[in-house]
Formats: sequence, C-alpha cells, structure tokens
Amino acid sequence: MSLSLSLPPAFRHRAFALFWGGRMVVTFAIQIVSVAVGWQIYDLTHDPWDLGLVGLVQFVPSALLVLWTGAAADRFDRRMIMMLCAAVEMVAVCVLLFLVFDGIGLLWPIYAALAVIGIARAFFAPASQALLPNLVPREDFASAIALSASAWQLSSIVGPVTGGLLYGLSPLVAYGTALALLVLGMAMFAGIVVPPRVARIREAGWGSLVAGLRFIFAEKVVLGAITLDLFAVLLGGATALMPAVARDVLELGPWGLGLLRAAPGVGALAVAAWLAWRPLQDHVGALLFVYVALFGVATAAFGLSDIPWLSILLLAAIGGTDMVSVSVRETVLQLWTPDAMRGRVTAANMVFVGASNEIGEFRAGAMGAVIGVVPAIVLGGVGTVIVAGLWAWMFPGLRRIRRFEQRH
Repeated sequence: MSLSLSLPPAFRHRAFALFWGGRMVVTFAIQIVSVAVGWQIYDLTHDPWDLGLVGLVQFVPSALLVLWTGAAADRFDRRMIMMLCAAVEMVAVCVLLFLVFDGIGLLWPIYAALAVIGIARAFFAPASQALLPNLVPREDFASAIALSASAWQLSSIVGPVTGGLLYGLSPLVAYGTALALLVLGMAMFAGIVVPPRVARIREAGWGSLVAGLRFIFAEKVVLGAITLDLFAVLLGGATALMPAVARDVLELGPWGLGLLRAAPGVGALAVAAWLAWRPLQDHVGALLFVYVALFGVATAAFGLSDIPWLSILLLAAIGGTDMVSVSVRETVLQLWTPDAMRGRVTAANMVFVGASNEIGEFRAGAMGAVIGVVPAIVLGGVGTVIVAGLWAWMFPGLRRIRRFEQRH
C-alpha cells in the first residue's frame, strides 16, 4: 500500500499537513510556557492565588476581544494573522527568557508577558479555525477536524509533562525550547498555500462586529450545536472535583490524581485518531446526541464508582465520547457557516466554550460543597443526558443531518 493511501484523508493535502504541524508545535510551545511560568511564579511567591492568575490573564483577552478577533479573521489574511500571532508569542517568550536570565523577581512583567500571549491566542484561534475549511475539500473536512483535535489532545497531554521536565533542567531550557518551537511553527505557516478567499467582509462598524452573533441565533443548526456544548459541559464537567474524588472516594495519592486527569485525554486522543482515518459517514446528527448522552452516562457512572481502575476507564470513556461530539459539532459549525462569517462565528463559539468550562468547574465545586462530591457528579451527568434529549427535540434540523455533505 502506498504512503498516500495509508495516510488519513486530510493529510494528503500539503497545506493541511503544514497547518496541522504548525498548530501542533505552537500549542506544544504554549503548554511548555504555561507549566514553566507556573513553577517560576510559585518559586517566587509560594502563593496559590498567584497561580490562579496565570490562567485568568490568558483567558480574559479572548472574552474582551471576541468581536474584534473574529472580525479580523474575516477581514484579513488568516494565514498572516497566525504568523503574526506566533511572532508576538515569540516576543513574549523572549521577555520571560530575559527575566529568568537576569534574575528579575518581579511578578508584573511575567503577567504582562502572559497577557500578551493571551491576546495573541485570542486572535490566533478564530483565524486558524476559520482557515481550516479552506485547506481541504468538503469530503475530507471531518478527517481534518479529528486530526486537529488529536493534535490539541496530544499537546495537552505531553506538553505539560515536557514543560515540567525541561524546567527541572533549567528555566532557560524550557523557555528556549518553547521559543524554538514557535519559530518552527511560524515557518510551517509561511509554507501554507491558501486558495483565494471567495468572500471577505468589507463593511465596518458595530453591525459588522455583531454579525456573527446574529448569524448564530438565526441559523438554528449552528445555535443548537453551540448551545448543546455549552450546557453539556456546564453540567457534565467534573475536573474541579477530581482531587476530592482521588483522595476521599478512591483513596489515591497524587499519582492517582495524575492518572485520573490524564485518562480523559488519552480516551479523546484514541478516538480522535480513529475518526481521522474513519470519519463518521451517516446519521451524524443523531450520533451527536447519542454520544452527548453517553458522555452524561459515563460521567454519572464515574461519580458512582469507588474502584480506581473502573474510574480511570470511565474517564477515558468520557474523553472518547466527548471527542465524537466535538468532531461532529465542530464540523457542522464550520460547514454550516459561510466563509465570510466563519471567523466571527468561531470567535463567539470559543468564548461560549471557554465560559462553559470555567462556569462548569464552578458549578461542580459549588454543588460539591453543598450536596457532596458524589451527588454533584452524578446529578451533573444526569443533567447532561436530559440536555441531550431536550436539544434533540428542540433542534430537529441538527438531529436530522445525515451527512456533512448535505449542507444546503
């Protein structure tokens, strides 16, 4: 069998292969930076509050700039935006390198560098997501989505471990490696040949900025896909409670918590690799709701389990079922959105996803404090199953999608 026949369908297109590799190494670099910065700040202050600010200063820009980041992706060259964002991240990492090299122990320059990275990521994400459909034909798009998800999962699993090991050698080694990866990613983006855009926005003003939100609420298939993820994750998220589960329910130590945290990523990565070779072909809308419901069932079962190996398997199932729904939702979202609108819609969707994750963790923690850890997880899983049923009834157009190619 030739190499071209053995590759996943999307990898047969050079532009996508460069895009995938570039996003992979850039994400890997940012994961290394996030871990290294956490260690660096804790070495300076030994205050967990300062660690909490690391994620906050990187998330806030995407929420505050959502209207402008999406509009930029629809108005300007998306590949150039990705390259510029990688260059800005390189500057921020150089600042972190200088702070370590010069022994400067101030916190505000570190947070400033992280804020710059957050701003770059806020522009990078919608541009890269919106560019993806321009790189592969429609029939290979589901494979491309699965491969992109697998790259993110692999980076999120291996990146933090690598960052910790490199920081153990030296902070300079960690930041230097991240800088080299960003340079490599920028070079890969430069090699992408993008077909001419069919259309891009020309109008200016507030109406152009909010057009993405108007489209989401007008296109019921897109609205159903986005809100399904919003409420499923809001109810089904249990990551915040994993330390309590590991210690109080499963009676495991820190190593056990590490296994629990890694299990969803491993399950998601395995399913993403499978979908890259064998994308869903039929009844994709119905399967979306089935797998969201299975995600809820697995979550509830995880809450009830007091057997460590079973809990780990259930978490892998949670990651795997979520990956199927992510693949379908992201494919539908991209294919049902016009190219000239895709950046703004993607930016809004990413804020919804980020908000659902953050609020979902708060929901889990608050319910765990009030009614207990196990009931909070079980009720969250049951709630996700109910959401899947309600959304299947409320959004019949999404449920009835047979194939991704049927986009009207």
